[in-house]
Amino acid sequence: MTKRAGVDGAGLEPVVASLTAHSSLRAQVTEALREAMVAGTMVPGTVYSAPALAQMLGVSATPVREAMIDLCRDGHVEAMRNRGYRVVPISDEELDDVVELRALIEVPTIERVARVARPEDIAALRPLAAELDRTAAEGLLREFITADNAFHLGLLALAGNRAIVQEARRLRGLTRLSALQQLHREGRLTQSAAEHGQLLDLIEAGDAHGAAALMATHLAHARGVWAGKPED
Repeated sequence: MTKRAGVDGAGLEPVVASLTAHSSLRAQVTEALREAMVAGTMVPGTVYSAPALAQMLGVSATPVREAMIDLCRDGHVEAMRNRGYRVVPISDEELDDVVELRALIEVPTIERVARVARPEDIAALRPLAAELDRTAAEGLLREFITADNAFHLGLLALAGNRAIVQEARRLRGLTRLSALQQLHREGRLTQSAAEHGQLLDLIEAGDAHGAAALMATHLAHARGVWAGKPED
């Protein structure tokens, strides 16, 4: 059943933090809403109005509507005439397809990265790996997702293929990490966070096969405990 979130923003908090104007406002809003959907703070099946989201973000409704054009195109939301935007649920079968496609793209790309990455490239990603460890330990889930997205897209970018990065960004946005809070309570989020540093270690050592294998294991979390589903 489709649910409706009121225009006063009730029931939305905490969707996202307030935004600052250091980059394209449309891009900031798009990324903030994408993260909220991944984190589950914007609930699948619920309809959100542009004014309500704009109020939460501290912006006008215009960049929210612009962002929704991008999110509709990527399959994250669908426009509901005269009502707002509905967060599209993802079925088990669709999640399987997304994770399989991510594996086909990201695993060989990470293997390539392990062959071409320079020491300074790896060093630049170490702070993000440390941020993932910190936010996982403290249960800062929105911040964890932000750092996780930046880490993986930054790592993939080292392969030098922008199309891969853009497609990975789109596919990552379709994954619903609704079980992150449970993962944190059970102490398993820190284990997942630690894999980022381990991945950098393998790449730095030039272990392309080891890095690819760890990336495949890491991606299994998207189909497994992160999304509240049994792992294969």
